Amino acid sequence: MSVVSDSLVIARRNVIRLTRIPEMLVFGVIQPVMFVVLFSYVFGGSMVIGGSTSASEYREFLMAGIFAQTVTFATAGAGAGIADDMSKGLIDRFRALPMARGAVLTGRTLADLAQTALTLLVLAIVALLVGWRVHEGIPKALGAFALLLLLGYAFSWIGALIGLSVRTPEAATSGGLIWLFPVTFISNAFVPTENMAGWLQPIAEWNPFSATVQACRELFGNPGVSTSDAWPMQHPIWASLIWSVLIIVVFRTLSVRKYRRAE
Repeated sequence: MSVVSDSLVIARRNVIRLTRIPEMLVFGVIQPVMFVVLFSYVFGGSMVIGGSTSASEYREFLMAGIFAQTVTFATAGAGAGIADDMSKGLIDRFRALPMARGAVLTGRTLADLAQTALTLLVLAIVALLVGWRVHEGIPKALGAFALLLLLGYAFSWIGALIGLSVRTPEAATSGGLIWLFPVTFISNAFVPTENMAGWLQPIAEWNPFSATVQACRELFGNPGVSTSDAWPMQHPIWASLIWSVLIIVVFRTLSVRKYRRAE
């Protein structure tokens, strides 16, 4: 219980900090909204989805990928925030207090999760305005958003490890983004994997990011049914859950160990 209590205290501290720097939230919302508008209206009529080049069809195909990209790109902010606290000596003061060792990192990732949830809410409203729709009912849609938040929370632990491993917030931001671009673009987020080079298709299909995107498309009832025989594409909901839980277990363990040894 002390771990839970201490983590919630740290999470509250980071949420309060966010309310005092609203620009962080505003800029965090603007970027995914720009992706929605640009991909929808610039590339919408050029993509073939299910044999159709309809822009509205592509918008519905696209949104699961944009949602997933948004929650994973929050990783860079998590890493930068932890690196900033490290550079200011705040982490050293936390470690001198009688609190659970993993509480500082857990609290930080929970606060980032709250910010991500708010960003997703705004993005969903924008998506509805440009023509995206849910066709499988509200319960399944909520399940899809739960999978997205779980993926975002899992990736935030990768960001935490990066933040603890570098010396400056700038390095954490760069380190947090440089690996995210291949993860998000070598996937089924923006184009069907069937359109990729043969050697890239297995990589994209076994990408944890792709599993969550495919699961969301199924739960939202959006176009993009995969013809791949890869297990994650045939059972995307289970694959998404397994990948996210595995990432949390591995990177939380590594992050807490790094936190204890950090100088």
